[in-house]
Amino acid sequence: MSARSTGSAHASSASPGSPTAQDPPELAAFLAAYDEALSRWPVPAEAITVRTPHGTTRVNACGPRDGRPLVLLHGGGATSTGWTANAEALAAAGHRVLAVDLIGDPGRSVLDAPLGGVEGLMSWLDAVLDGLGVAEADLCGHSYGGWIALEFALHAPPRVRRLVLLDPTQCFAGFRPGYLLRVLPLFLPPRTAGKARSYLTWEARGTGSGTAAEAAWRELYALGFAGFPAARPVTGPRPAPERLRALTAPTLVLLAARSRTHDARRVADLAQKALPGATVDVLPDASHHTLPAAHPAELNRRLTEFLAAGA
Repeated sequence: MSARSTGSAHASSASPGSPTAQDPPELAAFLAAYDEALSRWPVPAEAITVRTPHGTTRVNACGPRDGRPLVLLHGGGATSTGWTANAEALAAAGHRVLAVDLIGDPGRSVLDAPLGGVEGLMSWLDAVLDGLGVAEADLCGHSYGGWIALEFALHAPPRVRRLVLLDPTQCFAGFRPGYLLRVLPLFLPPRTAGKARSYLTWEARGTGSGTAAEAAWRELYALGFAGFPAARPVTGPRPAPERLRALTAPTLVLLAARSRTHDARRVADLAQKALPGATVDVLPDASHHTLPAAHPAELNRRLTEFLAAGA
């Protein structure tokens, strides 16, 4: 099913980043792969562009317009198309699914003014929700998107009804040193799709859904390293224990047992100690990057049951 574009009172249907004859071949290939990956969503995606002080933000939306807003924040380099295996189930559960392309990251969002740090990143997400007309939402983040989601829940408690963190990084523990040694060369020139493909194969450990949709997403991820203008992601320290104790949103933390980024069992223990009221679990046979797509029936069941509990 092909994606379709619509607009709203708070956002336009204009789509930044469409391929043009002036684009470098690598960027054009990335944008074409983005459209291919999005076309594999099992439900039609409404392509919404939200204008913020930092630039335009692409949001791929599906589900009932009057449904409970659910904002999805992808991992670094993954784009919002990485929620292919989850969008239909979440929409069917009554959510208005709002999958955001992180600004400054590969995708169809366009960064015009520097974010200037964590405060700017939070104000950007505030502006996105304002532009969508969303006062309060459920928030789900994967990897780097999990760190952003947790920071935002601490930054604006009234705006986050329930919080889901999928194999989040830099929230409760740091990266494994061996992982950093393997991943850092990806960001050194030359940045190539081949490097990224090799990295994904290494990190996945043979996990994943094996579907054509996942293959399309993997290729998009790889092409993003080669074809999308590099921007330094906004990062910050792990939230201090006293800040985490102030978290008010009911929280679900799901770790990938075979993640190479960190020791999932150790992170689960640290997360439970930091957030005693949270639901924390480790999903078997999932790696860091394959988590949203690996065993989608189980993951989607966990997500929908947790989010429905507060409806």
